[in-house]
Amino acid sequence: MRVSIITGGGSGIGAAVARRLAARDRCLMLHGQGGDAASFERLSTVASQCEQAGAEVACSTGDLAQAGTAAGLVRAAREAFGPVEAIVHAAGFADKRGFAELPREGLDRAYAVMAAAFHELTAAALPDLMRGAQGRVVAISSFGAHRFVPDGVFPASAAAKAALETLVKCLAIELAPSGATANVVAPGYTRKDAGRLGSLDAAGWQRAAKANPLGRLAEPDEVAATVAFLLSAEAGHITGAVLPVDGGLTLM
Repeated sequence: MRVSIITGGGSGIGAAVARRLAARDRCLMLHGQGGDAASFERLSTVASQCEQAGAEVACSTGDLAQAGTAAGLVRAAREAFGPVEAIVHAAGFADKRGFAELPREGLDRAYAVMAAAFHELTAAALPDLMRGAQGRVVAISSFGAHRFVPDGVFPASAAAKAALETLVKCLAIELAPSGATANVVAPGYTRKDAGRLGSLDAAGWQRAAKANPLGRLAEPDEVAATVAFLLSAEAGHITGAVLPVDGGLTLM
């Protein structure tokens, strides 16, 4: 049974990855960042969908900005299923505050959830990941770390995602002797779940849909398909890569 941890598993790309991976030979530990009832209901719904597809599923919630949460997630996955073979870190958020408006605690939180939690999570799982060439790590970054235009920068989120990408590249080097891999998927503007707008209003999402050469938003499952490939045996010679799934947004 292949054991995978997915953060951000209650919605969006993380949920799409969970549904993509769900099968009878899969054990999934799904983590949701939010601790409110609505967030837990979303996470539980995704878990139920994965179980219907045949996967064994466990759920966990907790603030990844707090030291120890990510390592605890690894312990919980081992206790439930055994050694961890794959990690998908999809937890994150877009902080739209500009440079001058961004407080220190906002920048600190972005780094904590997106970069520091990734480091803690993968460091805790490192002995498992290095057991053989089947070890896989995929982190979800963002076009924000690569595209800088007027009225379109997100200093906290972009800086945290850039740090995340650097950590992945360092991890790829350390995993390489075992044959395990670590990669980044960098989505562009991606369709949100129904009823959720994220950092943009409805008009902003209409503009975003036309911002790339393909002229549309990415679907979460399109991003998840790329993640699933990087987790597969067929992607065994890809490591340290940053793969954009952005409709050509970062070409412009």
